[in-house]
Amino acid sequence: MRFSILKEGFDSPRGQNGYLLINKKAGLTSFQSLNQIKKDFSTPKVGHTGTLDKFASGLLVVLMERALKLARYFSDCDKEYTGTIRFGAETDTLDPEGAVIAEADPPELDRLLQVLPDFRGDIVQRPPEYSAIHIGGKRASALARAGTTVEMPARPVTIHALELLSYKKPDAKIRVHCSKGTYIRSLARDIGGAAGSCGHLIELTRTAVAGFSLEQADGNLHTIDPELFSLLGIPVLYVDEDAASGLIHGTPVDPLIPGSAPALTALFCEDSLVAIVEPDAKGLWRYGCVYAN
Repeated sequence: MRFSILKEGFDSPRGQNGYLLINKKAGLTSFQSLNQIKKDFSTPKVGHTGTLDKFASGLLVVLMERALKLARYFSDCDKEYTGTIRFGAETDTLDPEGAVIAEADPPELDRLLQVLPDFRGDIVQRPPEYSAIHIGGKRASALARAGTTVEMPARPVTIHALELLSYKKPDAKIRVHCSKGTYIRSLARDIGGAAGSCGHLIELTRTAVAGFSLEQADGNLHTIDPELFSLLGIPVLYVDEDAASGLIHGTPVDPLIPGSAPALTALFCEDSLVAIVEPDAKGLWRYGCVYAN
């Protein structure tokens, strides 16, 4: 039973707040992959939580209606991939759709195994010029396609795991577990260069996002519940109806939740998500988002 303060107006008219796990097909953009969902559920309020390149396939987490407020909490999660690097040629897009801009002999297996440890742990990576990153207010990919020279600043990412699954020249199959912001296309380019060759990605499949796996991609709508936040690694705290009412109406969080703010936390009243709160620089609670309005 939902608590009374949220009975009226909490859900959308069609009760379609929630998330879906889908298996994006290669050849479609992430945006195009949402078209059928919009038709099936008769709503334009649909968005994904992390772009997959057009040539790539795999797990796409889709949020619907009110759940779109939670997009950034999904986007911050680790991800896992399998992919195939083709050594001996580098393309301008670092994928199979680009033009070849460099060629070299593929590396020997022992050389490849020698350089892989350099790409595990905390590394600095330069994103591809053909990417969705904004440079001066415009997508880097749009600038690159217009012939503008794009300087992509390097940034830190974390490669939690990098495994060579197989190598049959010139193709290496890899498995990667990485932090947000990691480009597997850049990883292919950099591994190729470190091994005295060059390379680009010819195949990529996203196999996991946070606690979700590709095997769970059934296309069904799931509710926003405490189990979801467990999968996202976000703790859950239950509040009573009076506190929930205060949160909905913008009352400062600290009087409603005494004590320090150790981490990002999802606040539930019974089975309903009310808000997400997080600590500020002084260790006090502040609003991340209010879900229930």
